[in-house]
Amino acid sequence: MALRKIREMGDPVLTRKCKEVTEITPRIQELIDDMFETLYDAEGVGLAAPQVGILKRIVVIDVTGDDPILLINPKILETSGEQEGYEGCLSVPGKSGIVTRPNYVKVLAYDENMKAFELEGTELLARALCHELDHLDGHLYVEKVEGPLVNNEDLRDAEEE
Repeated sequence: MALRKIREMGDPVLTRKCKEVTEITPRIQELIDDMFETLYDAEGVGLAAPQVGILKRIVVIDVTGDDPILLINPKILETSGEQEGYEGCLSVPGKSGIVTRPNYVKVLAYDENMKAFELEGTELLARALCHELDHLDGHLYVEKVEGPLVNNEDLRDAEEE
């Protein structure tokens, strides 16, 4: 396993649509392993393959630090409700902005054996699912921000007051 460089806003790879994975090759398995290692090293909640420069429909998420989720070729089947909150991104370091997302999301995806499964999430997991799946279609959360982007340090300072 190896850490991969996280691409940042302005890198053209982040604006491109990803291709579906048709089989799990040794290179795809290595990419998945590297993505989890990179995610944990960066202390993130989710990471999509284009964020490490690979245009494949692969997402890794872990909202608790103890529950890794792999999604290959994920598609949103259903959403409901609404939540508004600050959102950040490993590809937009040091910044956050208010984004409205569904509060419930159901996705269809494939696991490392290319077996289909459904996953339902609420709250932070629902937010992470929407955020990471947007990356697969070349979109960053900053396109959805309501109001200005803020520095994360300013947010922490405001919370402490």
